[in-house]
Amino acid sequence: MTLKDRNILLGVSGGIAAYKVAQLARDLTKEGAKVDVVMTEAATRFVTPLTFQALTHRKVYTDLWQEWTEEEKGHVTLAHRAELAVIAPATADIIARLAQGLANDILTTSILGCTAPLIIVPAMESNMYQHPATQQNLATLRERGAFILEPGVGMLASGASGVGRMPEPEEILGYIRLALGKNSGDLIGKRLIITAGGTQEPLDPVRYLGNRSSGQMGYALAQAALERGADVTLISGPVNLKPPVGCKFVSVKTAREMEAAVQRALFEDELPADVLVMAAAVADFRPVTSSDHKIKKDKTAPTIELTLNPDILGGLKDAPGLEKLLRVGFAAETDDLHANAEKKLNNKNLDMIVANEAVSSIGHSDNQVTLIERGGIITEFERKPKRAVAELILDKVVELLAKKTA
Repeated sequence: MTLKDRNILLGVSGGIAAYKVAQLARDLTKEGAKVDVVMTEAATRFVTPLTFQALTHRKVYTDLWQEWTEEEKGHVTLAHRAELAVIAPATADIIARLAQGLANDILTTSILGCTAPLIIVPAMESNMYQHPATQQNLATLRERGAFILEPGVGMLASGASGVGRMPEPEEILGYIRLALGKNSGDLIGKRLIITAGGTQEPLDPVRYLGNRSSGQMGYALAQAALERGADVTLISGPVNLKPPVGCKFVSVKTAREMEAAVQRALFEDELPADVLVMAAAVADFRPVTSSDHKIKKDKTAPTIELTLNPDILGGLKDAPGLEKLLRVGFAAETDDLHANAEKKLNNKNLDMIVANEAVSSIGHSDNQVTLIERGGIITEFERKPKRAVAELILDKVVELLAKKTA
């Protein structure tokens, strides 16, 4: 699910953090969203309406009393058109007015008439944020169903440091994606466990056996699943990527740590899993012993004895209680791609395996995959960015879940 053609009502109130919201408006527009910016009079003192108009290529609304037309009926049209409303920054004043149900400007009237999900992003001085009145108003809005994106701690407009700093646009964008998915995605009510990245098997405190996996495929799957409304547990080896906003994140290093994390996610979490996607490049071998001290360079190279790591998916093949679990594996091969992938599919009792050529996929931002289902159904795709590949994989997951349910 993308943001293309999604209607977002972006309310901007009068705080210094309004300048950051220009970046948010730009990012939303860049991803294809239709952004209706609604500004309070105080907000226009910080950023001009022209700035938002130039970034969104759409009309900016500042006046409750502007004339209605057949196509544009002021706050009524804005409220009905919105699939999601976001107020950033949300000052103590706008929070108080929303909590009281006041409708005395274009922003409050639009929000009062809007039935879409609402995200409120408070930003203000620490004492204002922590004041009992502000906290009570936020509690009231939360009880009515609004999602409150808590402010961070950092440098404020006064020069002091404290709570009240607005989150960065990237984080707000993550919650927008999450809220839209929870409202209309095709994986609402489903829980996915996704593994990502490579594992590291220590030789000594500074060296390890590993692979070139960047984690991009697994993280793209997690982000795409969240945007489709799923509850996502992401179990990741060491990578240089930020976990997607809204996922339950578990960091691991070794194959055995990943196996334990997958077991906990499957058998100890209160919410049962519907899908397990093993996108991680788990090391097949590990050293029999790991030195507590750095192995010193000598005239001869040390002999390293290896042993097999656990087969995480294979170990779940006959596990009781997982009869309804949809299992998706990955096969990165250097030769005989289809034959080796199908062998893994059958040996590990998978519903589907994603086959890709190892050298051209691991560490790259794009991928060419073949989806092989149980029963020999094969679907090949052209090379695409990994985010697009993630959508194709989840399309098939949705289809397979429907068949399992039927």
